[in-house]
Amino acid sequence: MKRFALFAPLALAFSLVLAACGGANPSADTASPTTTAGGASSATAAIPVAEGGPNTIVLGGYSTPREAYGKIIPLFKDKWKQETGQDLTFQESYQGSGAQARAISQGFEADIAALSLEADINTIAKAGLITHDWKSGQGKGMVSDSVVAFAVRKGNPKNIKDWSDLAQPGLQVLTPNPKTSGGAQWNILALYGAARRGFVQGVAKDDDAAATDFLKSVLKNVVVLDKDARSSITNFEKGIGDVAITYENEVIVGQQAGAEYDLVIPRSSILIENPVALIDTSVEKHGNRKAVEAFIEFLFTKEAQTIFAQYGLRSVDPDVAKSTAAQFPAVQDQFTIDYFNGWKEATPKYFGEDGVFSKAITEVQQ
Repeated sequence: MKRFALFAPLALAFSLVLAACGGANPSADTASPTTTAGGASSATAAIPVAEGGPNTIVLGGYSTPREAYGKIIPLFKDKWKQETGQDLTFQESYQGSGAQARAISQGFEADIAALSLEADINTIAKAGLITHDWKSGQGKGMVSDSVVAFAVRKGNPKNIKDWSDLAQPGLQVLTPNPKTSGGAQWNILALYGAARRGFVQGVAKDDDAAATDFLKSVLKNVVVLDKDARSSITNFEKGIGDVAITYENEVIVGQQAGAEYDLVIPRSSILIENPVALIDTSVEKHGNRKAVEAFIEFLFTKEAQTIFAQYGLRSVDPDVAKSTAAQFPAVQDQFTIDYFNGWKEATPKYFGEDGVFSKAITEVQQ
C-alpha cells in the first residue's frame, strides 16, 4: 500500500504560529495575527486571530507571494502617510490558499484575501463575507499571474523536460495537497490538461481515461503531499525529491535566495491567475474600508506590479508585462481555467469527493 507523507494539520498549525511570530520577511513595524490552538484536521486547524481597526489592515494571503508583499506594503504605508497623515499597521497571515479561505470563512477577520485561485475567494463569498462583486474592479479581481513549472536539481540530472518525464519509474515527485493548497489544484489541472490536450507522449488528445491513467502514473511517484506550495519547495530545498511541481515564481524566488536548482517550463501549462478581494464584513467591523480599497488599488499600480514581477509573478499590467517579458519563458501551449469550464465546474469534477484527483489518489494509495 502506497503511503504519502502528509504534512498537513500539525504543520499547518505550526506555520500559523510562525506567522504570528512575524512570518517571512515582515517589515519592521508590521504586526501579525495571533493564533489559537490547532485542531485535528486541516478543516479545523488553527485560525489566526485578527486585531483589526480603522488604522490596521489584516491581510490573509496564500503562501507564495509573501516576499513581494514584504516590499509592497512598506511603499503603500509611506504613500498613505503622505496622503492622509495616518500611520497604518499591517497584520499578515500566509498559508495554503484553501486553508486560508477556510480560516477566513470560519472566523479569521481578514480585511483582504489574496489567494491562489478564484474558487477560494468564492468560498469566502458563499459564507456571506464578501457582498460586493469582487470581480468588477481592475483585472477582474486578478492581481498577478504565473504558470505551473518544475523545480529540478542543478544540472537536471534526471533529464526532466516535460510532463511525460514525471512518470519515469523511481522518480521522486513533490506536489502539495489539493485539499489545503490552491497551488496543488493548479498543478493537477496543468498536468491533466496537458495530457488531455495531446502534449504528453503516449496520451491521446481528448482521451479522459488516458489522461487519468497518466495522472495516476505521476501520483505513484509522489513522495510528499505538503500543506502548501511554499512548504513543498522548502522540502525540495532540503534535498527531498528529484522534482517539485510548483509555481514558476516559487522557483524564481528560491533561486534569488541562493537555492541551487533549475527551472523547467513544460511545453503545455495552465495560466495561474491569482485573485485579491476586499472582505466586506471585516472592513465594516474594523472601519477601514477606505484604506483597504486604496491598498487593493495600489496593488494594480505599475510600481506594485513591477515588484510582483521582480519576485517571479507575471504582471497583469500590459506595460509591465511587456517590459518584463524577457525574464519569463514562453509557454508553447498555454491554457486557462476556461479549458475546464471555470472553477465552478472544475472544483467538484476534479477535487470533489468523487472527483478525478480524489479517486486517483485513493487508488494509488491502496
